[in-house]
Amino acid sequence: MEQRFFALCLVFSLLTGLAEPAIPENGIEIYSMHVDCKVTSRFAHTVITSKVVNRAEESKEAVFEVELPKTAFITNFSMTIDGKTYPGIIKEKKSAQEQYDAAVSRGQSAGLVKSTGRKLEEFQVKVNVAAAAKVTFELIYEELLKRKLGKYELLIKVKPKQLVNHFQIDAHIFEPQGISFLETESTFMTNELNDALTKVQNETKAHVSFKPTLTQQRKSPELEETLLDGDFLIRYDVKRSATAGDIQIVNGYFVHYFAPDQMPTLPKNIIFVIDKSGSMIGKKIQQTIEALQKILEDLNPEDHFNLVVFSGEISEWQSSLLKATEENVELAKQYVRTIMAQGGTDINGALLTAINSLDRATSAELLPEQSISMIVLLTDGQPTVGETNVNSIQTNIKKANDGNYFLYCLGFGFDVSYTFLEKLALENRGIARRIYEDSDAALQLQDFYQEVATPILKEIVMKYPDNAVLEITQNNFKVLFDGSEIVVAGKLSNEVDVLPVEIKAQALSSYLTLKEDANVTEKEQVFQHRKYIFGDFIERLWAYLTIKQLLEKFVSAKEQEQKTLETKALNLSLKFNFVTPLTSMVVTKPEAEEVANKPTEADNEKLGRHGILAHPGSRVVSGSSGSSYPFIGRDMMGQLGMPGLSSMDTFHFRGIPVAASIERDNPPLLTLHREGIQVTGKLGNRRQFEQFEIAYQKPEVQISISNNEIVIVEKGNGTVLPLTVTLPWTLTTSFPARGVNIRVEKEKSVLLSGMDDMSMKISYVKTSEHFLGLYITDGHFSEQVTGVLGQFYFNTYFGKTSNVSLRKSINVQGRRYRASRQNKKDYRTESSADVVSCWTLDLRP
Repeated sequence: MEQRFFALCLVFSLLTGLAEPAIPENGIEIYSMHVDCKVTSRFAHTVITSKVVNRAEESKEAVFEVELPKTAFITNFSMTIDGKTYPGIIKEKKSAQEQYDAAVSRGQSAGLVKSTGRKLEEFQVKVNVAAAAKVTFELIYEELLKRKLGKYELLIKVKPKQLVNHFQIDAHIFEPQGISFLETESTFMTNELNDALTKVQNETKAHVSFKPTLTQQRKSPELEETLLDGDFLIRYDVKRSATAGDIQIVNGYFVHYFAPDQMPTLPKNIIFVIDKSGSMIGKKIQQTIEALQKILEDLNPEDHFNLVVFSGEISEWQSSLLKATEENVELAKQYVRTIMAQGGTDINGALLTAINSLDRATSAELLPEQSISMIVLLTDGQPTVGETNVNSIQTNIKKANDGNYFLYCLGFGFDVSYTFLEKLALENRGIARRIYEDSDAALQLQDFYQEVATPILKEIVMKYPDNAVLEITQNNFKVLFDGSEIVVAGKLSNEVDVLPVEIKAQALSSYLTLKEDANVTEKEQVFQHRKYIFGDFIERLWAYLTIKQLLEKFVSAKEQEQKTLETKALNLSLKFNFVTPLTSMVVTKPEAEEVANKPTEADNEKLGRHGILAHPGSRVVSGSSGSSYPFIGRDMMGQLGMPGLSSMDTFHFRGIPVAASIERDNPPLLTLHREGIQVTGKLGNRRQFEQFEIAYQKPEVQISISNNEIVIVEKGNGTVLPLTVTLPWTLTTSFPARGVNIRVEKEKSVLLSGMDDMSMKISYVKTSEHFLGLYITDGHFSEQVTGVLGQFYFNTYFGKTSNVSLRKSINVQGRRYRASRQNKKDYRTESSADVVSCWTLDLRP
């Protein structure tokens, strides 16, 4: 069975175009790139240094672009240009916003950190480099490596995009417990490149070096293209003994690792709650069925299980949990294969059904006494049937569960509210995870199950004397899974010579008690005179872990407590120079200042992956993307978060050209030339959109959406006859056209997905007057975007102003429009409205 491991991920690239033998096409040459990573007792400190020179005879733009793990905190960034260093300064996000706005008003782009995938977020800085000038970029970030399925993994995604004269990766690992094994792997390694790899390991230390020459980097002797494009991985684990874990102490701070080996597995009682609503139709339900069958096969014979399948209606596979015998597992697999996607989404009713099932089994004493009970929810959408208010659902589930069972929430895709699922899980002792709509979604589901498949301890308490420790991180844990690890850190009080430790936990057949006395002086001597150590790393580890836990508590805390948690996390972020969701890095450049913000998963959800977001029901997004998001809806209100524009700037369009109308043979609202997609809209008498038409070229599918109905026309191609299908707004239903799936939520929205990774949503806004709004939630665009709104996607910025003004000009690809600050309605959902301050943009000539 394939295993998936905890990862420290790094992707770095300097965008420089195609490399020529002597001088790259744009003149910017990377002559040195070095990744230096020091891992000391699981805490990783990574320094990326890239040196470039402009070989052109004129000024050119260099782009420093690094992808780092979402779990990492940036701690420093600097640029050195011709001997002068421009540092990054970390500030509270609110105070940094003023500098950001000032740079934006001058027409300067903003260098932000944004999410780029499952594990990564991108840090990007652009700078103009004079002819023959040199620039050194340096980025530093830190992260605590987690243990997963018995291994740690360092993943370095290598992508310099040109031959680099001096390219080197160094990873130094120091583990006082001892290194039990070490291995490397690469997706781009050849026999020649393998000669550039060296590994040196002893009892507690390891050094992995990768230093390919120019000849080794080349794809072939006659080409100047690089082989360095892919994943470089280092995996390792540490030695463990049957004690109370491992305690390490440096400069008055301690960290305690606990991961017992060879413990018997606790039986689990698990109910899979599976969404089979119409939005799951097609690939998602197929992948879910595939994953479920594999997961059922992996149940232990002592486990008990059941299935709750829901849409608008709720079905229990069995009236009670069954033991995971071969016969019962085979019957469950047969049932899973019959699941078909259709109907609405009753999340509240489904979860209450699962909780009631576990309650009945517990009361009837049908389950093993020392076992773990859990619910795994998989859903891809918002609640549409039964209780639909997410706050009420959270309250209902928390009250019914009463802390008895672990609830794990898996959100399939970006239509689901991750914020809702995360709070739902955290309030019920679990975690939330996003499942990405990719070809490996089934493996993502299986991998998550493997993480929770083997509980070995429950109700774990890590005890330390009150007079010996201060400011300790979380030390009570509900469950420990095999292959993972508990980490506790804290500050020692003055004059502590010995730190007594006691661990209490419930194992399968006994109540476990482990004790140890840690001699402070002896522990501190372990880290003296080690070149692998970077400063007071345990203190920084403690701060990192504390901030992470404070931010997690914030999600499910009450409003009054949230302020206290936020203040503590902010103060620590500033003290230890971490870029967290509460802080920003102000990057000073010769021509401007830029602000780097750390995005949250909620930001990622609002922004999707990329592209144009156009919807009167979307909130104003603050934070962290340089992508374009024009809204199309009533009065053409929209947010444009493009390069050069603040993501806080929302726009209201006035004077819409009639060229955008369906009846006119003129440019549409939006044309994506490379993707072969065109969007046109028809304005009603009150200048509200009453119809949208989306045309796909390959294959030819036209979808017309009005206030009355949805009409799908599939063109014939010699073997397939033309087909016309009409769907009403009065039903929740789906229709799989060729290459695109159409999903209708009753009187709410139409979701179009599956064509060239593009997803669009048409919202049916019901206020006093019905109208339509459109947004594109997913997709990777080329610059070949045109149309009334498409023109705003690239080369858009505010005209220069001397101060903050309520009137500005906006430059769009060489054309200038007038804009003024006004209050307009912001349609946050399909059926309600709010007021937002925005720029009213006059499109009239």
